[in-house]
Amino acid sequence: MKRTFSLIASFLMMLSVEAQEVRPQAGPLQANSIDVSLDFADFTHIYFFADSLASFDAATGEGTVKWCRNILHTRQAFNLNGIWPQPLDMLDFPFTAYDNNPVLRFSLDFVSPRTVRVRLFTSSVEPKPEDVMLLSEPQDQGGWTYTRTATGHRYDGEGGSIVVDEYPWRIRLCNSEGRQISQTRTLTDNDTTQVKLLPFGFLKRGDTNEREVEAVFSITPGEKIVGCGEHFGALNKVGQKFNLFVTDPQGPETPDMYKPVPFFMSSKGYGMFIHSSAPQTYDFGQSYVGAMKLYMQDEVFDDFIFFGTPKDILYEYTALTGRSPLPPLWSFGTWMSRISYFTQEEGCEVARQLRKNKIPADVIHFDTGWFTTDWECDYVFDPERFPDPRKMIADLKDNGFHISLWQLPYFVPRNRYFREIVDEGMAVKNVNGTLPYEDAVLDFSNPKTVAWYQDKLRGLLEMGVGAIKVDFGEAAPLDGLYASGRGGLYEHNLYPVRYNKAVADITREVSGENIIWARSAWAGSQRYPLHWGGDAANTDMAMLSDLRGGLSFGLSGFSFWSHDIGGFVQSTPENLYRRWLPIGFLSSHSRAHGAPPTEPWLYNDSFLKAFRQCAEMKYKLMPYVYGQAAECSEKGLPMLRALCVEFPEDPAVWTIEDQYLFGSEILVAPLFEDSDARDVYLPGGNWIDYQTGKTYGKGYNRIKAGEIPCIILVRDGATIPHCRLVQSTKDIDWDHLDLRHYGKGNRPYRIVKP
Repeated sequence: MKRTFSLIASFLMMLSVEAQEVRPQAGPLQANSIDVSLDFADFTHIYFFADSLASFDAATGEGTVKWCRNILHTRQAFNLNGIWPQPLDMLDFPFTAYDNNPVLRFSLDFVSPRTVRVRLFTSSVEPKPEDVMLLSEPQDQGGWTYTRTATGHRYDGEGGSIVVDEYPWRIRLCNSEGRQISQTRTLTDNDTTQVKLLPFGFLKRGDTNEREVEAVFSITPGEKIVGCGEHFGALNKVGQKFNLFVTDPQGPETPDMYKPVPFFMSSKGYGMFIHSSAPQTYDFGQSYVGAMKLYMQDEVFDDFIFFGTPKDILYEYTALTGRSPLPPLWSFGTWMSRISYFTQEEGCEVARQLRKNKIPADVIHFDTGWFTTDWECDYVFDPERFPDPRKMIADLKDNGFHISLWQLPYFVPRNRYFREIVDEGMAVKNVNGTLPYEDAVLDFSNPKTVAWYQDKLRGLLEMGVGAIKVDFGEAAPLDGLYASGRGGLYEHNLYPVRYNKAVADITREVSGENIIWARSAWAGSQRYPLHWGGDAANTDMAMLSDLRGGLSFGLSGFSFWSHDIGGFVQSTPENLYRRWLPIGFLSSHSRAHGAPPTEPWLYNDSFLKAFRQCAEMKYKLMPYVYGQAAECSEKGLPMLRALCVEFPEDPAVWTIEDQYLFGSEILVAPLFEDSDARDVYLPGGNWIDYQTGKTYGKGYNRIKAGEIPCIILVRDGATIPHCRLVQSTKDIDWDHLDLRHYGKGNRPYRIVKP
């Protein structure tokens, strides 16, 4: 009997083991991002760690690095099991065909006096992908001074130095004073800690033999890191871990992003752009306080390192990836919208109400309901509800309104274009050569698709439409096959850039204007302005996280940004809406939009007055707004500006995320709770209250808001141009501007002559 039970138990155990072996791992939901760091704790992979500089030509910056093969082992120590890397003698067959410790190419390219490109290859076969992120292939410009050191090689540039140590191989970054500010991590660094980290290296997957990189740099005491796209967490990324993978997070309240960007800056005087579109995960001291771990599902480490102040670094980064061209003046005016205006009369009535209630405005946006079937994009106005769209557009334009139209790049099976898109090969395909998902997703890496798509938009733009809303763009299939010849691993994050470009190019071709209204983005999308912050909740914290996202986005090379004033999901509580208005109108672009109606006259007369007052403030400031916008476009600076851009030497400002600069001269501190006052940190010298004329000095000040529920201050000594109030930007009288000089004792300003 015992033998029978033993045989049964053995058989069941065998079945259990076999089931574990064949059971596939559950993949992520479509909206979920990818945590690449999980791959670097997998015992089935082989790990290669940078060991030594095998060869190097100091004149060209070309060399090779020896990589030592390792495997992960579990180590028991009384009350814990830990992961320890251990050297490995390979079992690959035939052993004569493979290197146990491969020697692979490494290069430095000095593309400007402040920028050095570091590349490490994980294979002797070097991929040459189509480049969508860069304006052009950067060339080595030289200009750095070389010095042979006792341990390796040093190059000094305008803003800092890069040092390459030969053994153990290490890259060290130094500031302009020669002080070390970061370095790559080696195995020997584990000697100083009981926490055994994987050093700078790459893995070879046990299932596919594909490579993935983990670039590990040090973090130093007091260091702050900002950027990484429209990230909604704390402005300072130190202590955080998140994934750079384009998603639809359903709003600005989670760590995931519509607009991740693999670029960041440090308060220590350097920045990095990881030139890759593969999924990435950044761990800025979250799992280990002294280590910055940059994980990427890429087989090449291609890193542009910049030295200098935030302004220096943004200028250098946008010189590589492009700057935001100046959008048309009308786009800086008020955009009025909701989901959705369903008829021609409804849209025209909103325009009439705006003029009747004397709310300055320039754009009426028609969202999902202008088609015959709501949400079913076919690029045609419903003929019954929009009997004469061409006349509607012309009449609205005569009255100072431009039209914006919603659309998206996914086509449901009932869409009239579904079969054409599929049959003509214009949709992304899965590995089986069929549709990857229920909908047909336009493949913008296919020139045929782009031409077909732009032809549909051309008719609308020629009709007089001012801007196309470039909605969605976050669902490019990760396992898809694209006309570019690459899979979704690289194309998923690039999809927004291609999508943004397709719309921007045809808009510029037809109208000559640089304008789209987009939700998703990646590095390079800043060339196609502008972007807005997605579907915010109607809460105080959503207002704060939206602002965090805008500030972080501006620290990532994007000059222009907007958001849904008051939040998107529900009807905005009046008090919250009032406090949100100043942020909305003191942003580069201002849109009231929500799922329920957002029009101010639907609230009450008091709120209508508050809305009008904020809109009038921006329209009077339009000469300042447009002038600042032009400078931002030229220099790669953000209009909605974190304080660290203007005051990088002040350590306090690197963590301030609840106030900002609107351009370079106006400081805005919103009210995020029901209160008429708040503490405001003022960097630099004196600041003058825009509403009351009172002067405040450097440091924290308790300031009471004026009639507009917000703290609005002007930098002492600034001259802010104002124009006479108009209802549309087309009526601005540029020949008669007030130049208001703000200074202590001016109460609050004095007029100066041009």
